[in-house]
Amino acid sequence: MSTPLLRPHPRHGSPAVARFLSTSLLLMSAALASACGEDAPPGSDPAKPAAFTATQVTTAQSLAAVPGFADQSGGGIFATAGGEAVRLRLDGTRAALAAHPQNTAVLGSVRATFRLGPHSALVETDRGLFLADQGWLIEPLWQEVLGTGIVATAQTADGAAWIAHPTGLFQIQGGVLASLKLSGQPLNNITAMTAAPAEDGLAGLWFTREGRLNVVVASAPGVYQVRGSDAPLAGGETVRALAGLSAGTGVAGEVWVLTSTRLLRRNAEGWSPVDLPALPEQLLGAGRFLWARAGNRLFTYDADAKVWGSAEGLPSGSVTLLAADESGCAWIRVGEQALAISQTPVPRVTGMHQGMLVVEDGLVVQARLPPGTAPRSVLFQLEGKEVEATGPAFSMGGLEADGETLKAFSFSSLTPGGHTLSVVSRFEDGKEARRQLPFVYQPLATVPSWARDIRPIHEARCAKCHTTSPGRPLNTYELWKSNAQLINAAVRDLRMPADGPLDQQGLALIQRWVSSGALP
Repeated sequence: MSTPLLRPHPRHGSPAVARFLSTSLLLMSAALASACGEDAPPGSDPAKPAAFTATQVTTAQSLAAVPGFADQSGGGIFATAGGEAVRLRLDGTRAALAAHPQNTAVLGSVRATFRLGPHSALVETDRGLFLADQGWLIEPLWQEVLGTGIVATAQTADGAAWIAHPTGLFQIQGGVLASLKLSGQPLNNITAMTAAPAEDGLAGLWFTREGRLNVVVASAPGVYQVRGSDAPLAGGETVRALAGLSAGTGVAGEVWVLTSTRLLRRNAEGWSPVDLPALPEQLLGAGRFLWARAGNRLFTYDADAKVWGSAEGLPSGSVTLLAADESGCAWIRVGEQALAISQTPVPRVTGMHQGMLVVEDGLVVQARLPPGTAPRSVLFQLEGKEVEATGPAFSMGGLEADGETLKAFSFSSLTPGGHTLSVVSRFEDGKEARRQLPFVYQPLATVPSWARDIRPIHEARCAKCHTTSPGRPLNTYELWKSNAQLINAAVRDLRMPADGPLDQQGLALIQRWVSSGALP
């Protein structure tokens, strides 16, 4: 039995070395077939996706046909046809994005953009790698270790961000870049990668290498295993693309595998083939939605509704999938035109993201509406309770007496565990558009303090950028307290620290510290 290791790069300290185990690749020869009943809703048969006229938001930016990043709030970060990094808003307009003044490397021409978290992206240029945070492109401390040529990125359920690179498989956690090695050798030549549950239900990272499908699982904190898969691949059948769907409330996530001959899906029931009208050439998954491109046709699958759709009414021209977000929206390039499409004018949400750990009693969760016809009403649904929203700001808690300040909504009546928040736009013609966000509510029993709980986080993860520069100074209790809401939003959205998100414990401590009064 070979023993892989997760080795930190020598430039980044010496965290404990984690041991790995590998198992043999197991193949099954029989595929599991799925069938739809006679009373199934329209579009539930993959062979006959229900046609829909796509809701479209166009942008004046000419985007390159390379991978991009779609933000849960509706925008994204992409490469333009001229090699520039561009940040787009929900309505397709351009937002601020510039190289941070403290960068030592020149930005260069953008090659592609990859997702690291719900609000953070990794931008690859011909001069190196840069982390996109709000309006800045920040040079990470470990960028020289990797260089260019990224194959894929993914974020697993334990909060770790993974990068597949020609030189190996790398993990970013706790601000440390580490490489996963098998028998002392790097896992190089990975061709595809995605995050999805392993076949035993553990949080997994799926990847293809040397013609084989494998999955990395965390069997214990800091301990991983590299396993083979029991995917029913036939002799000579090769994997072309992977896509993962995240878990819903009480529903496990799933992995989708595009091979040279067919499309396979694995959910809690096991493996099954999926027959679309044409074999896809591209596959993207985000949240509970899957997008597939076959020629110039686009298909989408809603895993919660168990319904397939086929996008109609798109401009003519060659189609490329650029990115997808958790609301069911896809950014595409058609000919020379770039646009965002979805089945309905789905609202987005700020203040909460897919799968978020909520430890605060109250959050300001706000709906953002896409351009187009204004809905008749906007409301939130949580545990069967509807909260009618009032414009122009659609907050889950409504507005204070001044008519401007957003109220926080109390989660204190919720039981700890998984829940789903929905924001629904209802229109005059009777139609509605819905955004669903599964989240986990796990309030802390103790009240954190700056000295005991927060200062160690600052010294370990924040001080190198937030003592004097390049970030705003945060080296004292008073500075943390005066910037508490900004800090809370940045770590909760996984935008900070700049070298990778905090673990779940760190996230919970900062959120609870802020919500309980930011005690010294």
